[in-house]
Amino acid sequence: MIQNISFNHIALSVKDVNQSVAFYQKVLQLKEIENTASSSKTRWLQLTESTQLHLISRPNAEIKINKAVHFALATTHLNEFINHLETLNIEYSDWKDTPNKDYIRDDGVKQIYFQDPDGYWIEVNNDE
Repeated sequence: MIQNISFNHIALSVKDVNQSVAFYQKVLQLKEIENTASSSKTRWLQLTESTQLHLISRPNAEIKINKAVHFALATTHLNEFINHLETLNIEYSDWKDTPNKDYIRDDGVKQIYFQDPDGYWIEVNNDE
């Protein structure tokens, strides 16, 4: 049996790494940390104490995305986060693509979805 496996990072291919870093810092207030793996243009952001978001520069890559391919973050202040998105003029929707609407799952968790500059879907919910 494999033990002690934990989630380490998610890596996304992005067209403009500087634009993506600015987006994630502004919207999610993520702190940039040192890329200790290489001297490439890949930039790292801290998600939690033990998880990271790696943004890999791929300016010529074709990025194909749909809403089922997303990563999810949780906050106990979802309504405040929605207000933050509205202040930044960032469009969000529910799972069914209804603009500016949240969605309540069968288990009672409220969620919204929005996209980063490369079209990646990000879910933010109030799951505890």
